[in-house]
Amino acid sequence: MALTVRVITPDSTVWDQEAEEAILPSTTGQLGILSGHAPLLSALDIGVVRVRTGQTWEAIAVMGGFAEMDNNELKVLVNAAQRGSDIDAEAAESEFVAAEERRTAAQASGNAQELIQAEREFKRSRARKQAAAGVA
Repeated sequence: MALTVRVITPDSTVWDQEAEEAILPSTTGQLGILSGHAPLLSALDIGVVRVRTGQTWEAIAVMGGFAEMDNNELKVLVNAAQRGSDIDAEAAESEFVAAEERRTAAQASGNAQELIQAEREFKRSRARKQAAAGVA
């Protein structure tokens, strides 16, 4: 039995193929999904979804959302997503370094709202960097 994986944003479908396995960044840790998995609904954090088709892994940066597994169909509904192969690795690295500097500055400032925004931007840039590198 094949597992169908769909990664869907409000604007488009980023991934819609059969796969052997998917690994999701749930809010409580990494979650592995195989064919025949029990029905599931899980909140997703900002991170990287990894999908295995044959011997190949595809990395997809996701910006939070939900995953639903039912009848060998995994629907990943997210705010935004981008396939790692579509991300410029050098630009993602630059964004990550800048976000890390903003996070450090926000920690030093003591401004809670600024820190929350900086942490969120750091997570987004880290996910894009990891997806571009094919690493989760």
